[in-house]
Amino acid sequence: MTRTVHSRFELRAAELHPSVDDPALHSMTFLNEVSHRYPDAISLAAGRPVESFFELDSVHRYLDVFCQHLRDDLGYSEEEVRRTIFQYGRTKGVLHHLIARNLAVDENIDADPESVVVTVGCQEALYLCLRALRSDDQDVVLAVSPTYVGLAGAARLADMRVLPVREAGGIDFDDLFSVLRHARGRGLRPRALYVIPDFANPSGVNMTVEDKRRLLDVAAQQDFLVLEDNPYGLFSDTDERPPTLKALDTRNQVVYLGTLAKSALPGVRIGYAVADQEVVTAHGTRTLFADELAKIKSMVTVNTSPIAQAIAGGRLLEHGCSLVRANARETEHYRVNRRHLLNGLADRFRRGDPDAAGVSWNSPTGGFFVVVTVPFAADDALLERSARVHGVLWTPMHHFYLGDGGLNQLRLSCAALPPEQVDLGLDRLHALVTESLTASRKGAKHQC
Repeated sequence: MTRTVHSRFELRAAELHPSVDDPALHSMTFLNEVSHRYPDAISLAAGRPVESFFELDSVHRYLDVFCQHLRDDLGYSEEEVRRTIFQYGRTKGVLHHLIARNLAVDENIDADPESVVVTVGCQEALYLCLRALRSDDQDVVLAVSPTYVGLAGAARLADMRVLPVREAGGIDFDDLFSVLRHARGRGLRPRALYVIPDFANPSGVNMTVEDKRRLLDVAAQQDFLVLEDNPYGLFSDTDERPPTLKALDTRNQVVYLGTLAKSALPGVRIGYAVADQEVVTAHGTRTLFADELAKIKSMVTVNTSPIAQAIAGGRLLEHGCSLVRANARETEHYRVNRRHLLNGLADRFRRGDPDAAGVSWNSPTGGFFVVVTVPFAADDALLERSARVHGVLWTPMHHFYLGDGGLNQLRLSCAALPPEQVDLGLDRLHALVTESLTASRKGAKHQC
């Protein structure tokens, strides 16, 4: 008997969803691969929180605190406590009331707990919003550029085009009006603007209170939502933090996107959306936008792990639902590291020094990131060489631009390392920059 041998089943990339070949996904993959290939390199790239304050015993304590809260404060029986922790749970989450309390305590945001959808990280919250707002090909989202890479990736998954708006110290309103005008001239519908107004990733830039108020007025006049992402707002150089857009929002124009990754525990993967806008149905009834997001979530992740929510909830409860108080040590660490990084740059790249010609940087007053500008291409090839030859990692800024931009810039993170590691990383970065400056001068002289 002749036996037919079949080749292995294959898929064609051209027949998969276009998002799998999106530059945003390639960016994240490339950066992760570089860090894995050079594990001994000092990373000034990762935007992860400091790990020295993590305590394994705290996980069990937080879980116990949350369970006691269910018994004492909410009147749950033991059976209800077990069901809450172990079963699937409500799609919008079991932590919603504590998140609402936290927003009131720390941000002066009055949020109805029913307007809170607890998600698997803020990335899911962002995706749910874009998926819900995209009804056809004419719907687009605007984003202040440079922007968080995950915005481009989420939009691609939602089949939603992203139109960049220049940052210019917060947001360039002239460019915003120009983008809106040209979009509508092409028959497009701008549904929302995505922005990180406080200590933005990647730039570290802050939007002034005046610009925040103006943005809300423009959003009302031009009929679009504002998607406010606020992962770094707690970590300011001063105890007087500026109000969020949502705290200034009197028209329910802002969908507030939050995360407990930087301020609680990244491993619990807890994010959320405060979506208190009313949605009018075809039958004339009204519901919350949060309820519509929950419908989509039920088909994506079903619900967010109740055990993870309980651990995060215990951390909140231990500090009176104030993440400001819960992060006192972390905030001081970030302040010290940020000053150390900025002073270290000034020490190594002194004004007037020919080895520092064309090198500059911004000076954020909070958050995790500093942007350095150099007179040569800070691209993926240079990052590869930086890791292999000099043993230091950073992030090329061009990955954060929607289109061209950032080719002569790199992002440094001051969050996760102790000061002595920051110093060693800056020494290695200085060697790379000096080498690259010398090479670029030789190349310019050869061309002449």
